[in-house]
Amino acid sequence: MLLTDTHTHQYYEKDLDKRAAQMQRCFENGVKRLFLPNVDVASIAMIDEMTKTYPENCFAMAGLHPCDVKEGYQDVLAEIYQSIAGREIYAIGEIGIDLYWDKTTLAIQQDAFKQQIEWAKQLDLPFVIHCREAFDEVFEVLEACRHDKMCGIFHCFTGDLVQANRAIDLGFYLGIGGVLTYKKAGLDLVLADVPIKHVVLETDSPYLAPVPFRGKPNESSYLVHIAQKVADVYGISIEKVAEVTTENSRKIFGI
Repeated sequence: MLLTDTHTHQYYEKDLDKRAAQMQRCFENGVKRLFLPNVDVASIAMIDEMTKTYPENCFAMAGLHPCDVKEGYQDVLAEIYQSIAGREIYAIGEIGIDLYWDKTTLAIQQDAFKQQIEWAKQLDLPFVIHCREAFDEVFEVLEACRHDKMCGIFHCFTGDLVQANRAIDLGFYLGIGGVLTYKKAGLDLVLADVPIKHVVLETDSPYLAPVPFRGKPNESSYLVHIAQKVADVYGISIEKVAEVTTENSRKIFGI
């Protein structure tokens, strides 16, 4: 069984022994492909260290997280963009709009989002969207920037069926994570009406740990619990979930 975690910040673990143990647990659970979203300038080096240590398993993205779009963001964007040269980057991300923490930065979040979508277009890469309490605003930007090759992932998708279908229509896959395992989330009811060909798996480690680890630090090896819940929703084997979602990730990232 080969599972792909399309969104993990596993690189946040700075203790190399602990990180090695986390990776070993990944391998033991069949999680052998990890895609690492960038969030700011500081995380570039952390991601590069992971991809250098695990070149067959860890794959880099480049982007500025919407919560880090603040005064001086244009200089930060320039530095992140310059870092792409000479590195193997498989997506632009994570990028998008987050109105949970700060609504006052909406205008500059929108601007940064549009600029990074343009990077993806120029570089012929997918992009990974962070959307928190901002579906309308994200869709507005996507419609404005829409082009034939637009594709990527709605990371940590927690929307309704209408939003799911709209994302799919725009060329995106739904990133399904630990929230699916939460009893009151209702995401299982939405997912049941979405064909699995539009779904990929993620942990968003160290956040949003699935049941039975909810409330504790997440890690990519826990992807197996998310995969099992997806299997339960669709009434198929976990092996089939791994096969289909990993193939979906290959279509997105080209690897």
